[in-house]
Amino acid sequence: MDDHEHSSQTIRPGSLSPTSTISAQALDLSRLPPIAIFTAHLQDEEVKLLKETLRQYDAPLTTDVSRAKVFIGKVGTKRRAEFELRARKLVVQEIVTPKRPASPVKAQDHSNKRRRIGKTSARLSADEGDSTTEDEAGNGSETEQHHVPLSSPSRSDNGSQAPLLFEDSSDDTIWVIKFDWVEACVTAGHLLPLGDSLVYTGKVIERPKSLNKKSIKDIFGAHTKVAPASQTLLATRPHPVQDILDRAKLDMKTTTKKSTYQPQRLGNHTSNRFDGKAFARSSQPVGHSYASQAAHLLQQTTSEYEGEDSDIPAAPDWVKKGVKYSCQRFTPGNGPNEDFLDQLRKIRTARTLIDDDIGVRAYSTIIASIAAYPYRLSHPREIAQLPGCDEKTEVLFVEWKNTGKIQAVEDFEADESMKVVRSFYNIWGVGAKTARQFYYNNHWTELDDIIEFGWNDLDRVQQIGVKYYDEFLVCIPRPEVEQIAAVVREHAVKLRDERITVTIVGGYRRGKTDSGDVDLIVSHPELESTAGLVREIVESLEESEWITHTLTMSLKNTNRGQHALPLRSAKGAGAGFDTLDKALVVWQDPAWPTREEDLAENPRAKNPAIHRRVDIIIAPWRSVGCAVLGWSGGTTFQRDLRRYAKAIKGWKFDSSGIRSRSNGEAIMLEGPDGVEGTPEDAEKKVFEGLGLEYVPPEYRITY
Repeated sequence: MDDHEHSSQTIRPGSLSPTSTISAQALDLSRLPPIAIFTAHLQDEEVKLLKETLRQYDAPLTTDVSRAKVFIGKVGTKRRAEFELRARKLVVQEIVTPKRPASPVKAQDHSNKRRRIGKTSARLSADEGDSTTEDEAGNGSETEQHHVPLSSPSRSDNGSQAPLLFEDSSDDTIWVIKFDWVEACVTAGHLLPLGDSLVYTGKVIERPKSLNKKSIKDIFGAHTKVAPASQTLLATRPHPVQDILDRAKLDMKTTTKKSTYQPQRLGNHTSNRFDGKAFARSSQPVGHSYASQAAHLLQQTTSEYEGEDSDIPAAPDWVKKGVKYSCQRFTPGNGPNEDFLDQLRKIRTARTLIDDDIGVRAYSTIIASIAAYPYRLSHPREIAQLPGCDEKTEVLFVEWKNTGKIQAVEDFEADESMKVVRSFYNIWGVGAKTARQFYYNNHWTELDDIIEFGWNDLDRVQQIGVKYYDEFLVCIPRPEVEQIAAVVREHAVKLRDERITVTIVGGYRRGKTDSGDVDLIVSHPELESTAGLVREIVESLEESEWITHTLTMSLKNTNRGQHALPLRSAKGAGAGFDTLDKALVVWQDPAWPTREEDLAENPRAKNPAIHRRVDIIIAPWRSVGCAVLGWSGGTTFQRDLRRYAKAIKGWKFDSSGIRSRSNGEAIMLEGPDGVEGTPEDAEKKVFEGLGLEYVPPEYRITY
């Protein structure tokens, strides 16, 4: 059954409206145990209506999982209930009621063996969704526990008495209930037996700790330490009070009780669920408290770095001149500080996954600057002189130099939540925001969860990304990249002539041994020959079975006459993709050693060759240099190239060409008809026109 077919429990607008007049005075939910809501599979408006309804009838609604005993949501099976409870760090043992109905109070605990709760890495089976499966409906011994008779309150007490099943006992018991029970109670005007609405009953073995057990005075009256990420679960949304306190503790001085909490800076969209995490702390010093901490750490480690400044190598010219744009310097791969840079790149990945744009940019600048430094770092004073590096970078270096590791990295790599988010982020077409939504909003932990509960909500690229997840993670060796480029050129030449050029860009051009995908710039000296070429190439390759899926194709550049992207479109939605004609395709070698034998035996024999990601980009000859330059540098190199063009030249640079920011006119650095020579010659012409020294691709490795 499709995930959207949970309609047996679909909330209809108005069905739970708190303004309903049906038995409004009769129903009283105040005697129920604390109630929490499972928000998975509920729309925001549905959650809002459910909360308002529960509050309307005085239900003890809570968001504190450590207190909740009744959980209401769109949950149809025991396994789904167990999953939701697990995601909230509740260790629960199911209470199984005997087949013959008995008094709920006297029912004995014929418990199953305690389920192992902890790392939720096991894949969910098909019946863990909210829909009821045929197996569940047909097994009487398993379903009778959902039909325990539940006493209704007498009319004399106006429904104020809670059903017997909810009475407190010596054990910590929880109940998971379908939300349609609330709607039925509202309609009836009094509490009803749970019947089929009771999904799961369990004995709580362990609950997550609640910050609410301490008073505000207790929290701020002592010198508290923020728990490391390895000891803190990110799976659940923090309670509002806990969230505020965590953020306050981060920014308060450890030497005073006075809070120094500062509001989040504009532009930093980091989710507050990560507050307190070592890998989520600001890349910039925050107030005097952090500066003092950094100075203290550096002072403590002075003995490790004794010596005069003469012990430090003479700074390169770009350091002395304070050159801040990475496109103005040479950055090789495998430099002398790769081990430290590897740690910083992991922190940047963490910042990407938690949506800290400011942190990502800051660490990108730091990484690019250190990567260009030609000497092995030995003293924090060396870092202090590098453009973009700050006191926090020095502290990280000292920590790494003294211990061989950085705690923020250790916490990030050990955090179970981050492991799941990273696995989703590795899906082709899934960005960091979507990866977080899969985990935190939908409580998915495996690819199977996406397939089971969200397949129809994925776009085509994401579906293919899930389908070939493992194959796309296998890197492509250089010989295979070259073979793919040769096939594309062969088909392009057949469509045009021998003057077709195919330039391999991306990581391959920077000298990487293996690539994640293949990026190809196709061009031709005649302008009319590149118009619409991408469609013809893809159709030809599809006919020859080299392309199995064409996921995205853009002809926007052809449609605008193959001119540089208009200045007004620089910040438009999707402008980056529409700069040039391009196609994103899935590639597979149609030949395999036993093809003939396999097809003779089975005409539908599956091709065992691995699937690859290939981007085919078409550039008009008059701006092919911009295209090759725009697709050949590391991420920070490309960002700084655009920043440099804007700040120094007053131009807007992208892979389709260059325009003046003052009047929008095209800047034809390669001439009106392009250069005489190769696309690489055209690229050098662009460097020259920008006033930059030519940087070979193998020195643009800024990551």
